[in-house]
Amino acid sequence: MLVVCSDTHARAGHSLSGRTLEAVQEADIVIHAGDFTTTAVLDAFYETAGRLRAVHGNADDPAVADRLPTTRTVEYEGVRIAVTHRRDGGQTGLRMFGRQQGADLVVSGHTHRPVAVETPDVVLLNPGSHAQPRGNRPAHAELEPTATGLEGRLVEPDGTVFDRFTVPAGGARGGKS
Repeated sequence: MLVVCSDTHARAGHSLSGRTLEAVQEADIVIHAGDFTTTAVLDAFYETAGRLRAVHGNADDPAVADRLPTTRTVEYEGVRIAVTHRRDGGQTGLRMFGRQQGADLVVSGHTHRPVAVETPDVVLLNPGSHAQPRGNRPAHAELEPTATGLEGRLVEPDGTVFDRFTVPAGGARGGKS
């Protein structure tokens, strides 16, 4: 399982609880889309997550930004994933970033609003914030491999699944060329 988190905004510790903590501990790989805030939080994620692939966000201390890239790509079960904290231009900017990276899935954070948008060429995923939702639902994303890509769901820390989406692998989405 792939787990996606973002926008922890803590000063110490990972602030993971309930299903979010369980999912991070069970995951084959965890992607974090930035805004840990401090190195203590980043280190707590590394200790809990096993395989963590992360980028830094705009609220991260300079010491966190020094340890993490602004963007990265991750391969998981035949799906290419482009990760950034935020991208100017909203959905259009994220789609362009995804195309530049040859991605099937673009993961971003920053808004604290959990949402998955299936566009013709790439899936856009913002897992929201599990710890500081700022008026939105607290959430993370869980993605499971299938024969054709990934099946995803947005999940609250109490285990409530409130959205589902699919990510075709290897350019199977209609708009890719």
